[in-house]
Amino acid sequence: MAEEQADPLAAWTARLLGLGTGISPEDADAFVRDLYAHAQSDLDEERAEADFVREE
Repeated sequence: MAEEQADPLAAWTARLLGLGTGISPEDADAFVRDLYAHAQSDLDEERAEADFVREE
């Protein structure tokens, strides 16, 4: 049976927490997930625009 894949964002959350004190693990996790979602949305928009330009 294949091993379960680890959460790829967990490493980024750990890195953020390692930068210093003052942020809770929950807030760090929420920040990383929100940042990832926004970055993914931006990439999706760029891809859609590039596809549109290619089709013209």
